[in-house]
Amino acid sequence: MGEEDDRWMGLAVSLARRCPPSATAFSVGAVVVDATGAELSRGYSREGGDPAAHAEEAALGKLAPGEPRLAGATVYSTLEPCSQRRSRPRTCTELIIAAGPARVVIAWREPALFVADCQGCELLSQAGITVDELPGFAAAAAAPNRHLAR
Repeated sequence: MGEEDDRWMGLAVSLARRCPPSATAFSVGAVVVDATGAELSRGYSREGGDPAAHAEEAALGKLAPGEPRLAGATVYSTLEPCSQRRSRPRTCTELIIAAGPARVVIAWREPALFVADCQGCELLSQAGITVDELPGFAAAAAAPNRHLAR
């Protein structure tokens, strides 16, 4: 992990700041980068006025199904991808596994606020996807979610 990871996670954090606040969901940013280091797409929670949109879902939804560059891609997300979800039929973890990137990089693990035991990182690893965490970005990634503190 190095400067490129820091650069892309910094962009994901800036996207998380663009999320309209919600009392029932985290503000998250995500960026998909191909194996050459080129950005493929980006997204953030509730993007486009969709109250149920998650960041990873928004970013992956901008790519054509079967996009060949996803095979070696990295998904950067400010929060561990969801492994349980009520608002859509597929979780972000399922969407990422189906897309087939090589790697997922997160800033922080999902706290037990909405889901008691998020298993996103574990499920991604079990699917053969490398998962890395950048704890140095955890505070910045959590900042747009301060309104959820209880």
